[in-house]
Amino acid sequence: MGWMGKILRVDLTAGTTAGEPLDRSIAMDYVGGRGLGARMLLDEVAPTVDPFSPANKLIFLTGPLTGTGTPTGARYMVMTKSPLTGAITCSNAGGQFPTMLKKAGYDGIVFEGSSAEPVYLWIHEGAAELRSASHLWGKDTHETDRLLRQETFKDAKTAVIGPAGERRVLFASIMNDKDRAAGRSGVGAVMGSKNLKGVAVFGTAKVPVHDPPTFKALLKDIMAGFKQATQKGPLPLRVYGTAITSTATHNVGAYPTRNFQQGTFEHWKDIGGEVLTEKYLVRTKSCYSCPIACGRVTRVAEGPFQGEGEGPEYETVYALGSNCGVRDFAAVIKANYICNEMGMDTISAGATIACAMEMYERGILDERTIGRPLPFGDAEALVDMVQKTALREGFGNELAEGSLRLARRYGCPELAMVSKGQEFAGYEPRAEKGMGLAYATSPIGASHMRGDPAYIEILGVPVLVDPLTWEDKPQIVKDWQDVFALIDSAGLCVFFSVRNLVSKTTDIRPVRIMELLNAVTGADYTLKTLMDAAERIINTERLFLVKAGFDAKDDSLPPRMTHEPMPVGPAQGHVCELDKMLPIYYRLRGWDSSGRPTRELLQRLGLADA
Repeated sequence: MGWMGKILRVDLTAGTTAGEPLDRSIAMDYVGGRGLGARMLLDEVAPTVDPFSPANKLIFLTGPLTGTGTPTGARYMVMTKSPLTGAITCSNAGGQFPTMLKKAGYDGIVFEGSSAEPVYLWIHEGAAELRSASHLWGKDTHETDRLLRQETFKDAKTAVIGPAGERRVLFASIMNDKDRAAGRSGVGAVMGSKNLKGVAVFGTAKVPVHDPPTFKALLKDIMAGFKQATQKGPLPLRVYGTAITSTATHNVGAYPTRNFQQGTFEHWKDIGGEVLTEKYLVRTKSCYSCPIACGRVTRVAEGPFQGEGEGPEYETVYALGSNCGVRDFAAVIKANYICNEMGMDTISAGATIACAMEMYERGILDERTIGRPLPFGDAEALVDMVQKTALREGFGNELAEGSLRLARRYGCPELAMVSKGQEFAGYEPRAEKGMGLAYATSPIGASHMRGDPAYIEILGVPVLVDPLTWEDKPQIVKDWQDVFALIDSAGLCVFFSVRNLVSKTTDIRPVRIMELLNAVTGADYTLKTLMDAAERIINTERLFLVKAGFDAKDDSLPPRMTHEPMPVGPAQGHVCELDKMLPIYYRLRGWDSSGRPTRELLQRLGLADA
């Protein structure tokens, strides 16, 4: 129950599809989604494989709560070996596609091999077939979505790549429902390397629930608590979207500005959530079974950056806005539209351009190399470089490799704000030290979504701790990473889960998630067995990294974060004390000093032979 009980295997080399039963015991051990995908990659993909090799696999997996009607139970994970980092990756998205995949009869899809010609996959009420996509190759994500639904079924949901994925931009995304992004780590580039243009799905099956009365009572109680909280005032996420986060990060000095040279942006109000709502918002938008509706449909009605689409999210506003020193919100929004339509991660795109801007201002890059001036704050240059990156045109071909490869090529790798080769999200580690540790130890490279201490360090959810202390952060980061592993694996959105489904103390316990999983799946998790599953997920990912050649030296931050004190703002004078936090974190994890899980830990988690 909860699980549909079937995985679709697609051999792109042979052009065949076949359903296979889901191993329920493994699903219970790993919950689903991210956890199950990590185990499948460890079992089926050599960690040393070239990410663009046909031997790499691309895995779509939902969670057992996806499509059940659980609030924000609308997520799926895309799992593969990343071409950007060389590490395991898990990129998460919501919308309508994940639920429709389950209604079509499958918990997930495993893509193997590589097609000789462009193809797309059509799944209709459990039946699956590969079709030619030669006529779709080169088209943007919006047009591809339209044509796929025209060719298959008008109510089908799609997940597709755009020109960035086709050209193997190392941070290309997979876009579902037009504007929802499985954005990070180059999952779209892997999809492009397999000549897979998209997936269209339609189904009407219901997701089975083990104990409907208990499940219904839980939903009623959870939503009653949610509605009670909203009576105190409108939800900022509903009114302003995630872009409202810039207020909080700027106020604590954690708002990355000009390639993380400082944590405050003098023009932060010009690109904030309030302006987005007042000047550009058309309507709000929600994912399946979401009571928050943080999505933004927006329009730039006049000027050189006209357009309409979805977003931007906070991470996009930081990456294409403050981090590039750009205060022109219309340009930031336009660059966001281009990323969505081309199929490209806004975080890595913006952070890579910001790195190039600093290199330009330092004289490392010149106009002849770039093809134009590229100073911080140049709105026109930002939009131009985003477009060129997606198409690998001119200097965009170098930007398409990400900031670390770009900076290394010109002898200044220290200017790339990355961990494990992936660009930082929108939080400054010198001003939010838990996030620094989270970036360094994230299995996919720098990411706030593999355990986001910003909730507890900046937003006060469920409680507030001092972002400038480091002594308490190893335990907090470990706990948040464990809980996020469960949220990802269950198929939930973190926005609702961390506010409504975990305990309201620093001792973060996912009791409500456990109750929901038990009612839906009948797995009879206890809090201990569920937290064991979380640790099993984290350590399965770590085993993949170890076998791929990663160790403690890769759990790192750029020297700017650890050796250059913050120059201005509330965090002035601070660095991120990663060297002090990391040994404590390893000890809490049960890893040795090189970052390897100990034999005793692996035996306890049933991973000794993995």
